[in-house]
Amino acid sequence: MTDQRTRLARSAAIASITVAVILVALKSWASWRTGSTAMLGSLADSTLDLIASIATLTGVWIASMPADEDHRFGHGKAEALAAIFQVMLIALSAFGIAVRAISQLAQGGQTAAAEEGIAVSVVAIVLTFALLGWQRHVMRRTRSLAIQTDHLHYKSDLLLNVAVIAALMLDQYAGFGLADPLFGLAIAAWLGWGAFNAAREAVDDLMDREWPEEKRLAFVEAAAEHPELSNLHDLRTRTSGNRDFVQFHVDLPGSMTVGQAHDIIERVEKDLCRRFPAMELLIHIDPKGHVDEPGNPLVEENEFAKLDPED
Repeated sequence: MTDQRTRLARSAAIASITVAVILVALKSWASWRTGSTAMLGSLADSTLDLIASIATLTGVWIASMPADEDHRFGHGKAEALAAIFQVMLIALSAFGIAVRAISQLAQGGQTAAAEEGIAVSVVAIVLTFALLGWQRHVMRRTRSLAIQTDHLHYKSDLLLNVAVIAALMLDQYAGFGLADPLFGLAIAAWLGWGAFNAAREAVDDLMDREWPEEKRLAFVEAAAEHPELSNLHDLRTRTSGNRDFVQFHVDLPGSMTVGQAHDIIERVEKDLCRRFPAMELLIHIDPKGHVDEPGNPLVEENEFAKLDPED
């Protein structure tokens, strides 16, 4: 990442943290004034946004550190560890909001000061729209995965703020007293679902899950554009933080000199790394006809054979 892209990504992270701080302060006051479970849920989400933004910024900063003697593959998994920390906080928050909402359903209780709560939610929507606009600009310039993830989370915040407005209006203006705790339960479920998805992504990263099939296919198609290569097999892919790691075996004629084979592989590596930025690539050469592990399709299956001949 160039210095300019780093500065842009950092500016988006700082903007995210700034917006989260403002929203936490406003919603803390609104939760105290209204007594709304839905507003409390929105406050919890904004608090988690703040913690998540700080944790993500920390994780990305650690993940960007170069490899060292103790971490030869880099520090990419720091992002997954930061995500696990966020998931724990989100799950605890969702549980607490659900307990309060159930208690409110059982015991009753009304909200107050709807005007203040609605005003705070409108301010939150305006600030979130402004942040999303800046994040989209940064994403176009940097393609930062961390900013993309943050962007998706703040898009969901728009729905939460609309839900708070709806809960307060239904409760105080339409006389539907169950609206606030029901919306609170819905927000708790939303947070729980988000925690589940975040946990799944973090576990996939920590467990070195293979790339999605579409991305693997795009990689094989790019490699197939080099006619010197044949029988691409034992393809292994994984992602760690903001870096991809790929390795595979490929057949070259046994009569080829080491120098000739080296020149071919170097050209292939440069082309593939250009097409797939932030990737570390390792290519192993087999003499044509060599079989590493007979009967093991994970190793011996020819990826080129899966391609559509018309492509």
